[in-house]
Amino acid sequence: MSEQLIIGLVSISDRASTGIYEDKGIPALQEWLGGALSTPWRAETRLIADDQPTIENTLIELVDRCGCHLVLTTGGTGPALRDVTPEATLAVADKEMPGFGEEMRRISLNFVPTAILSRQVAVIRKQALIINLPGQPKSIRETLEGVRNAAGEVTHVGIFAAVPYCIDLIGGPYAETDPAVIKVFRPKSAIRPA
Repeated sequence: MSEQLIIGLVSISDRASTGIYEDKGIPALQEWLGGALSTPWRAETRLIADDQPTIENTLIELVDRCGCHLVLTTGGTGPALRDVTPEATLAVADKEMPGFGEEMRRISLNFVPTAILSRQVAVIRKQALIINLPGQPKSIRETLEGVRNAAGEVTHVGIFAAVPYCIDLIGGPYAETDPAVIKVFRPKSAIRPA
């Protein structure tokens, strides 16, 4: 039995956190991860306001006290004054992982020209990978899973293909996925027998 993957899911929205509208980020993440992951996992969820100290404290809590191996945030990555998720994420980081942000914008540019306004980042804090995702459920799925053509074939691989191997490298549990949703990439030397 492999160790359970603990995933922090953080939706960052002033309006959703005060009940003005229903949060769609956490349910979208839970649904996608439920279909994508084939190994045991559980979620720690947080719905918080667009406030830098609150975001920083939430990320620290999820990694340092809850033991999350992966933290996925949604919301607060645009150019608006209240969008401070990337700043908060960088403030708690040990290492920056710029390839994730670059690739998320490349994927999103397949759909909308405004993807260049997105400022998502990814970082390592201790034993955890923290990734800022877009705010819309459709964009979350596309970023994680990739771009598919009309026949359903992947034409641009999503960022989640690299996430399990990154978690391996920082000492987390070995995670596997359903290849019909997203096929994990690992070097041959890092693949464990089934």
